[in-house]
Amino acid sequence: MANAQEGELNYVFGDSLPDIGRTWPVVEGVRWLRMRLPFALDHINLWLLRDHEGGREGWAIVDCGIDNEGTRAAWEQVFATELQGLPVLRVICTHMHPDHIGLAQWLTERWQCRLWISATDWNAARVASSAIGDAHSGHGAADFYALHGLNDPAALAEVRERSNLYASMVRQVPDQFRRLMHGMRLRIGNHDWQCIAGYGHAPEHIALHCPEIDWAPEAPAAPPPQGGAAGLGAARRPAGVLIAGDMVLPRISTNISVYDTEPEANPLPLYLESIRAMRTLPADTLVLPSHGKPFTGLHRRIDQLLRHHDERCAEVLQACAKAPRSAAELLAVMFKRELDMHQTTFALGEAVAHVHALLADGQLKEVPRGDGVLRYATTS
Repeated sequence: MANAQEGELNYVFGDSLPDIGRTWPVVEGVRWLRMRLPFALDHINLWLLRDHEGGREGWAIVDCGIDNEGTRAAWEQVFATELQGLPVLRVICTHMHPDHIGLAQWLTERWQCRLWISATDWNAARVASSAIGDAHSGHGAADFYALHGLNDPAALAEVRERSNLYASMVRQVPDQFRRLMHGMRLRIGNHDWQCIAGYGHAPEHIALHCPEIDWAPEAPAAPPPQGGAAGLGAARRPAGVLIAGDMVLPRISTNISVYDTEPEANPLPLYLESIRAMRTLPADTLVLPSHGKPFTGLHRRIDQLLRHHDERCAEVLQACAKAPRSAAELLAVMFKRELDMHQTTFALGEAVAHVHALLADGQLKEVPRGDGVLRYATTS
């Protein structure tokens, strides 16, 4: 995603960021914190929501960070300095990816509270953190990448040999949870938050929208009617706040991948349909993303993301019209930068996702596998 498009968005806090282990007020009852990640995408945004439950005052945590010593230490600093002496009453996870659910077990044990998450993502996290393995490591993943044209022996050996990558960041998933579902209204503190399910990035991602929080500056006073008294101010509805998780990110496009565990999946149309549905939210909604900075310009960003995927599909079609291509051969077409091994596996999954969308749409077809590698050509 071209960073020049960021100029079309409004970063409401500019370039300011909360320090690790500290929080920043966003709106009344919502605080922003960041945790480090050991990847090129080097941070995740987490949120504290002022809460009360069962007659107790406290906080709800939204997303957790990965399970490592640095993240635990940062949380301990938050607990010591940022909670105003109040407990954590619940832990909410937008979805099952390690940076979002990694420390859910530790947090819920420490505070004796419940995890809230979609049932689909809770089950997916339980499977991925088990001895069964996950979609980014082991022989199944290596064979899947090889089928789609990754032929670097060293890269394939690394994938085969690394033990469950997911479990290294999510050591355990809580045995019990409260289920979040699309359309459910969740009372957190003094506000109702609506659950919005999204698909394509995770099995059943849950974003949270609060329409009643008015974060925006007051509207200017309305001009008085001719010969009348001064206006009392322009009436307008609250702008609202969206905890978007990974569904709408301001600087990068959300990863949409096919994995060896569901090798015929077609996630891209699911994702595009999910973000189109978010256009029903007000255009001036304050978006709190999991990566990047809080922003306004939701409709514009959705349009940018839709256009981005249209452009990637057009590039794939153009390349496959010249000669049959494997997904691995499409990486240089779709990604104009050097990729490390971690990024390559995600990029390959994303290339397959775009191919599958075009296959389902009848614009691509498989060609015979002379060397055991899947390749695709245009149908016309």
